[in-house]
Amino acid sequence: MHALFGRTTDVREAERFIRLFHAENPSAGGLPARLRDVARDVARHGTYVHTFEELEFGARVAWRNSGRCIGRLYWRSLKVRDRREVATAEGVAVECVAHLREATGEGRIRPTVTVFAPDTPAMPGPRVLNDQLVRYAGHRLGGGVLGDPRNVVLTDAAKELGWRGGPGRFDVLPLIVRSGLGDPLLCNLPGDAVLEVPLRHPEYGWFAELGLRWHAVPVISDMCLEIGGVCYPCAPFNGWYMGTEIGARNLADADLAALLPEVAARLGLDTSTERSLWRDHALVELNVAVLHSFEQDGVTITDHHTESRRFLTHLEREERAGRRCPADWSWIVPPLSGGATPVFHRYYDTCELTPAYVHHRPTR
Repeated sequence: MHALFGRTTDVREAERFIRLFHAENPSAGGLPARLRDVARDVARHGTYVHTFEELEFGARVAWRNSGRCIGRLYWRSLKVRDRREVATAEGVAVECVAHLREATGEGRIRPTVTVFAPDTPAMPGPRVLNDQLVRYAGHRLGGGVLGDPRNVVLTDAAKELGWRGGPGRFDVLPLIVRSGLGDPLLCNLPGDAVLEVPLRHPEYGWFAELGLRWHAVPVISDMCLEIGGVCYPCAPFNGWYMGTEIGARNLADADLAALLPEVAARLGLDTSTERSLWRDHALVELNVAVLHSFEQDGVTITDHHTESRRFLTHLEREERAGRRCPADWSWIVPPLSGGATPVFHRYYDTCELTPAYVHHRPTR
């Protein structure tokens, strides 16, 4: 439950957002009347309702303000699915599946956000407990984990609710959805809603024998969309993958899939000394495989060199528009060959702006 549940919307935050919306959308008109209506609704009901235009603008600006995202150049293209009338767990589950199908586009990934019912002073909005709509299970087996170690707790919770999947290395977890103050609901994702890419290498035939794959669309589902003092606790959103997210993190991190030793062994590298740079060599080939596989299957993906240049273009555009552009250096610089990318060689504004996608505050 978000901390804004049970609280009156801060009318000052509402006013700041309404003024921002009208400043960037002067054709909307009627600013004084809109400010009066919002103040009246907050006084009477403890909150107010965004127009679709305000919601769409707020969701897009929240992406523009996301300091950890390198792919913000196309923030204006974000497709906003307004599902604020949906508050039941069943309805949220159905719309999350629809989101996956629409955003996937048979491989032509479309940046998309689906916005469900907000928190109000009387009732919290729905929540998806998964941190992404598509995640692979982490099964406890003996003293270890089969699958994704990040998702052990979520996998346990799903099994307690009756899930009988696995145990495999790439078992897609069901969604766990909670509506308002209700009990959690388990929802299995249909196979046609989850596009996966089997990984292979353009030069090494043995790479396909590793049996690796990854899902096509990263849909963040456990963050709150805050717009003008209103919290939408369930607003799953996605862009598309940058290759290093999969090849240098999800499959390579020592506390995740930890595949570098296996890849290095297949490459015949000398792993007895760090000076052979076997980790670096294996990491590059793993990332080559990811980019090659997505491209061969016609699934949208970008590489870290291209995306770094795009980010600097975004930064220049924001500066020309007279806006601050927050960025977290530790997230913007890619986890592979960071020093070879242009985003490495500068500092960034670390301010926090709203609207924003934020992690849920502690429950009360």
